[in-house]
Amino acid sequence: MRRQKSLNCKKIITFYIYTLFSKYDMIKYNDLNDAIIYIRLIQYRLPGESGKVIYMESKKRIKDIPSESRPYERCFSCGPHVLTDAELLAVIIRTGVSGIQSVELAEKIIHLTQNQGIMGLTNLSAKELISIKGVGMVKAVQIMCIAELSKRIAMGKRKEKLSFTEPQAVAGYFMEEMRHKEKEELKVLMLDAKSGFIAESTVSTGTVNFAVASPREIFLEALKYKAVNIIIMHNHPSGDPAPSQNDFLCTRKIKEAGELIGISLIDHIIIGDNKYMSFSEKNLL
Repeated sequence: MRRQKSLNCKKIITFYIYTLFSKYDMIKYNDLNDAIIYIRLIQYRLPGESGKVIYMESKKRIKDIPSESRPYERCFSCGPHVLTDAELLAVIIRTGVSGIQSVELAEKIIHLTQNQGIMGLTNLSAKELISIKGVGMVKAVQIMCIAELSKRIAMGKRKEKLSFTEPQAVAGYFMEEMRHKEKEELKVLMLDAKSGFIAESTVSTGTVNFAVASPREIFLEALKYKAVNIIIMHNHPSGDPAPSQNDFLCTRKIKEAGELIGISLIDHIIIGDNKYMSFSEKNLL
């Protein structure tokens, strides 16, 4: 009974708004919620004021688009290859924000990559993403995770064809991952008897110019994966891949330790800014 009275009251209010403005104004609303918004507008109407045009038009939403044109439906019926970059991203972020569709929001995000397109998503920080209206912490995390996932899938496919006996190929594969790091990081690549890839592991993260890793840590990882050969690799945040005195010392210790337990160090690669240095290429092993 009380609910029925409330509904009747809303109908009366809606009718009142219509009669109040119909003589002088043009009103467009889609539902009762829009009508209630107009009640607030009446409160700020100056005494004796008339002849104002008040117009409200709802923004187009995904559900207002024909079903055959919506990203989800198109993907389900035709496959993801038919979607644009913005539509693919819109499916991931799922929702837009008031007045902005998810596809439009996705276009704004891609535009932030400065002409790099969807490939530039991997370079966007959480701070940059959150600067866009409609992108909060959850959407920023979703975007960063899907970018990282796509990067790992791409790297995984390339790794299957990678020859680990060619320093240039190995350095090229890890270049983009390691050259931007602000601290030195030491990786160990575990290989089988034919130098086929088994696994990789980051054994040390140091300072801007030094990464500490003992032979013990390195060979514990190698033994865990039953590796026969290993490659060690680290980056120089300065961009210069020239080895330091400490790099020479560590390389010698690791090589000697490996000979004692039957695991060969076949290379030590230092990554700079689009440059690398290989101990095996320079015959320094």
